[in-house]
Amino acid sequence: MSRTRWHMSEVDGALIVARRIPARFDVAATTVIAGGAGLRKSRVAHQVRQDMWRALQSLRGLAPVVRVAVQGADLEITAGGMIAGRFPKHDSEARIQAVLDDPDNRARWARFAQRGTVRDTKTEEAMT
Repeated sequence: MSRTRWHMSEVDGALIVARRIPARFDVAATTVIAGGAGLRKSRVAHQVRQDMWRALQSLRGLAPVVRVAVQGADLEITAGGMIAGRFPKHDSEARIQAVLDDPDNRARWARFAQRGTVRDTKTEEAMT
């Protein structure tokens, strides 16, 4: 009975993963993964969303939004979301930025999103 309730859309080459449509950022933080243009945007977006949710799950009314875009050889990630009601904006942005800047998170996202992994190779072989 598991069904995804996440909306994924591509706008001007950027992938947006959101809980609600239309997506907007009431709170947001941005980071860049240098040399990350070859990573799979959807995998990075979902990993960032999960980590951000863990950091902000006590924030009432949060509907997460993650935007991932290729900027030259880099990958730009904007994470945040829509929040119903009042919230501590500065504290929320600082918590999101801490998730985005954590070196362990960034390494895990990159590992998970690399192209040409064993799983990708098996999928490609099955398609031929």
